[in-house]
Amino acid sequence: MLIGGIQKSSLIDYKGKIAAVVFLQGCNFSCPYCHNPELVLGGQNNSIYKEDVLSFLKTRVNKLDGVVISGGEPTLHNDLEEFIQQIKSLGFKVKLDTNGTNPKILFSLIENSLIDYVAMDIKSSLDEYKTVTRKDVDIKKIETSREIILNSNIDYEFRTTVVKNLLTFNSFVKINNEFDKLRGSNKIKRYYLQKFQKSKHVDESYINAQTFDDETLDKVVELFKNSVETVCVR
Repeated sequence: MLIGGIQKSSLIDYKGKIAAVVFLQGCNFSCPYCHNPELVLGGQNNSIYKEDVLSFLKTRVNKLDGVVISGGEPTLHNDLEEFIQQIKSLGFKVKLDTNGTNPKILFSLIENSLIDYVAMDIKSSLDEYKTVTRKDVDIKKIETSREIILNSNIDYEFRTTVVKNLLTFNSFVKINNEFDKLRGSNKIKRYYLQKFQKSKHVDESYINAQTFDDETLDKVVELFKNSVETVCVR
């Protein structure tokens, strides 16, 4: 397992909990706006040993509520389940951040009660995934991961980073239509619209990218009111 970094304490990455965030290296997407290029593109020589992370977490028992496994894309790592088992054995709640491209691992983690919360990125409407991720995407796997989450008892959220030149208002009309087909008679629990923030990016030209203006974001929020229980901008 390649661990690219650890944030020792966070109040915002795991809803309602104080958590450490562990960042795993490697991603099968190349979203140009991604603010973790060192995790996506590789080239880091300062990987952290798994044993060192576990040793740190042992010192935070009864001080932290949980651990967020983020990336990169965590489900690319063959030893992810073993790593999470070790974290759970310390008594922590575990949240997984994922892009949904590995439904088999996602299902196993949920089925074996290894994760307590999952945040899945909705990069775009299904027909625009290749444009946003700059990769050939098996859309069926994305759909399956959404279904697994909604058919489980796990707590969850979906989220989309709003980048103006990659997504349009119509992109969200299509996402809402997908949600309507997916959710059945129950509303989707949470959907967050994440404003694009200037930072370091996979594609350096995206330093000049923009998010939607507040008026347009308000219209997008209104769009999802009938399909999502909690939809908001953050």
